[in-house]
Amino acid sequence: MRVVFLEDVDGVAHGGDIKEVKNGFARNYLIPKNLAVPANHNALQRVEKLSRQAGVTRIQLLSDLKELAQELDGRRVDVEMRAGSSGRLYGSVTNTIIADALSEMTASEVERRTVEIDEPIRDLGVYDLAIRLHPEVSASIQVVVYPIGTDPDDMIPSEEDEEAGEEATAEVEEAVAETTVEASTEEDSDEDDSDDAGSDEGEEEESPDDGDAEESPEEQEEDN
Repeated sequence: MRVVFLEDVDGVAHGGDIKEVKNGFARNYLIPKNLAVPANHNALQRVEKLSRQAGVTRIQLLSDLKELAQELDGRRVDVEMRAGSSGRLYGSVTNTIIADALSEMTASEVERRTVEIDEPIRDLGVYDLAIRLHPEVSASIQVVVYPIGTDPDDMIPSEEDEEAGEEATAEVEEAVAETTVEASTEEDSDEDDSDDAGSDEGEEEESPDDGDAEESPEEQEEDN
């Protein structure tokens, strides 16, 4: 079916666009939601006006999303969950749970598809996530998944813990570097020993045979 889009449809068309779409998509989704109308004579006469209106709407929407992104950026979402002793959750934290929490915080609708999460969270911990509101607009949030009956702040590493972790990492890296240097030195030493052994063998091969040794005075008198 050929339709005229009345407004932007994400990933499909912009307002004022004229496109061929599947009949089911048009009749079951676009037309009932007033996103598009059949491309008849009257609708085609409105294309230019619809394009202008869609452009204005698009600019306003982008502005609103930027404001929402500023409000979301740096937010922390605390999610209380039942978990086992290993930290594994009895259930999972989904993008829907996170989106609902953000919507409640900001009094603005945050769609679950905007929460960028590869798969549901199934372990206790602190997670840094991105909220992609628009191809040009995003925000960063932190999600703290903590056990029931505890303080979520206990899950956040203190500055002292972070410094200790950084020091431990530096010590491990230094130890690895020293081990590498020592191994390289031992290899060089083994090669030098091998070269010395080869040199000694060469000298032994060059020593005179017993038959070519000088005769003693007694042997010379017997010959005479």
